[in-house]
Amino acid sequence: MSERVVTATIGATNYQVTFDDGAHHLWHADEPESLGGGDRAPTPVSLLLSGLGACTSITLKMYAQRKGWPLEDVQVSLSMKTGDQGSTIERAIVLHGGLTDEQRERLLQIANACPVHKILTHPIDINTGLAATLPATPDDA
Repeated sequence: MSERVVTATIGATNYQVTFDDGAHHLWHADEPESLGGGDRAPTPVSLLLSGLGACTSITLKMYAQRKGWPLEDVQVSLSMKTGDQGSTIERAIVLHGGLTDEQRERLLQIANACPVHKILTHPIDINTGLAATLPATPDDA
């Protein structure tokens, strides 16, 4: 499955980045004032964590709905520690609703099967190159 192409653009405002996925969705990133940014948007690391949190929440809700389980809502708290040996993401999940212990345990297993979790826990290749222009998005065709 191919996702939309996301374009990140930075202009005259130090460290403020605007993202566009070609489907009329715009969002931003920035750095805190202590690092020279304006603290106008989440940091890049916060955006990475938010992707995992969104995917986890959506995956759990979809699974519970398909099973007919009484999952009312999901809260996912994420933090990341980075050191010389790599990075560790801490993910704490709170499940609200009248779930059995078995259902809660199964949802914990399902959280580890969300697509973003799989991406982050498997090898990732990033192929980087310079281009005269960015590649066309499906909306440009």
